Amino acid sequence: MEAALLQAAIYLAAATLCVPLSIRFGLGSVLGYLIAGVLIGPVLGLVGSETETLQHFAEIGVVMMLFVIGLELQPRTLWDMRAKLLGLGLGQVVATVAAVAAVAWALGTAPAEAVVLGMILALSSTAIVMQTLQEKDLDRTPGGRSAFSVLLAQDIAVIPMLALMPLLAVGQAAGDAHSDDHGPAMGDGGAMEMAEAASGWVDSLPGWGMALLTVAAVALIVVGGTFLTRPVFRYVGRARLREMLTVVSLLFVLGVAALMTLIGLSPALGAFLAGVVLANSEYRHELEADIEPFKGILLGLFFITVGAGIDFGTLAGAPLLVLGITVGLIALKAALLWGLATLFRLRGPDRQLFALGLAQAGEFGFVLTSVAVAAGALGGDLSRVVLLAIALSMLATPLLFILQGWLAERSKAAPGEAPADEIDARSRVIIAGVGRFGQVVQRMLTGAGIAPVVLDRDVETIELLRGFGVRTYMGDPTRAEVLAAAGLAEADVLVVALDDRADAVRLVRMALEANPDVTIVARAYDRVHVYELYRAGARLIVREMFDSSLRAGRYVLENVGFSETEAHEMEVAFYKHDRASLAELAELWEPGTPVAKNDAYRARARELNQTLENALLGRFGEDAAAAEATRD
Repeated sequence: MEAALLQAAIYLAAATLCVPLSIRFGLGSVLGYLIAGVLIGPVLGLVGSETETLQHFAEIGVVMMLFVIGLELQPRTLWDMRAKLLGLGLGQVVATVAAVAAVAWALGTAPAEAVVLGMILALSSTAIVMQTLQEKDLDRTPGGRSAFSVLLAQDIAVIPMLALMPLLAVGQAAGDAHSDDHGPAMGDGGAMEMAEAASGWVDSLPGWGMALLTVAAVALIVVGGTFLTRPVFRYVGRARLREMLTVVSLLFVLGVAALMTLIGLSPALGAFLAGVVLANSEYRHELEADIEPFKGILLGLFFITVGAGIDFGTLAGAPLLVLGITVGLIALKAALLWGLATLFRLRGPDRQLFALGLAQAGEFGFVLTSVAVAAGALGGDLSRVVLLAIALSMLATPLLFILQGWLAERSKAAPGEAPADEIDARSRVIIAGVGRFGQVVQRMLTGAGIAPVVLDRDVETIELLRGFGVRTYMGDPTRAEVLAAAGLAEADVLVVALDDRADAVRLVRMALEANPDVTIVARAYDRVHVYELYRAGARLIVREMFDSSLRAGRYVLENVGFSETEAHEMEVAFYKHDRASLAELAELWEPGTPVAKNDAYRARARELNQTLENALLGRFGEDAAAAEATRD
């Protein structure tokens, strides 16, 4: 017991030390977890054989992550992704398997082993890539969505890969290579369990029986998620114990994962499917809130065990071989992914994100390697090198994302690869960015008989809007030549609705330099972004959630005793006061200084809040008291 507590304290202390530092230096949390694992494992030797056991447990975090991702996808959205799943996803798997196998064969590896290596190294790290995409807010970009499609296709591809491993056996007995004889045994126990499940009673079924079993398992998940979650949650809810709802959420995810593992399928894929089924459920937010904390902790633990399991002894024994395989793998996969991205019309930063983000090997490579060794399809000596190359490529992934960010910034400053459309229209209004915000503005203007010039650099969004008859031009609004071609010099209004905060601020400055008379209507994410836009010269600034929050506040007032007129008057009063306060506080705001440390800002903010409170109480206080008395 004491040893277990000490080990837990070591893991938590390492994460507490390394992760905040990594985030502070802009390296992301994943690299911080990996460095923490390297420190307590190979460097200091504070953890040992329990790392393998912990990794089997921590792999549940990957399952939970895919479940949460599934909760955010409507079934129709998943169906709309079918072209990318079959095209990008299947294309990446087939092309990488073929390329890696060809290189391995050319270097003297037996043909069967070369194909095994191709399957192992074709997979990317779902855990690291998705975590990093979400942290950097890149998961909803075209490059991020394409990367997710490939990762999902890879999870599906694991199933036939596992089935093919025994057929590719090179003749050596499974007992010739023990699990502790092939390097960092990351995922070995879980892999062996999966191998036993897949090769046990399931293998005794004929092909048609296995197909029926798979269909039955998927049908059970769909039917259970659709019809059983509601009565189960209602039954548990009657106990009025918050922790029981968490228990049910965990039971649902782990039960689905166990079912898929039992029949030899990917538990992560099953959890994702279950999440998609529940995406329209009224319990979606409950499930997500219950699972999210466990997902974060287990994913962090998983990354630490990857770092702790790196076998630097094998690296020291053959550094050129291991590093050559690692660098060569990343370069080969990046080149193949770049070609696929070009074929599927990803451009600029999205192409870079897609190619560099998926260039590593993944955690399922540990599983496939162990299954291949157990089946005699891969030799023990080669497996040690492969496992180490997988771990090192995963360790390099956060650095690849940093490189992608640097390249993306350079591509913004330099003339871009994607040629802008020839803009042959003029309007009094230019809309820069047609996401969920810009589209509403465009529809309202069109309904009023004003046809704005709409600019965006997202190819998918442009094609989607053109399919609905909305005339949209391909072009980066942050480039002076694109703005000039759109007719900024003659425009009355420029709507800044870009997703990137820094781009929005830069566009405001650029537009006012080119046309000081143009009126800027800008979207802001929060108060600090408002101040940045204000300093850049914008005056009509709309916070993304402000108006909807005002409306929600008015609804609350109407349902606690205020009349519709009184609630509306309070809403208007609050709006006017907040607008005036923002303009005043923007003058006191200091870039680079947290508002909590800006004494003048904090003092004036308190005064303004008190002024608002006094004004509302003075005007509506009697009505509030009457409403409260009526409620009592």
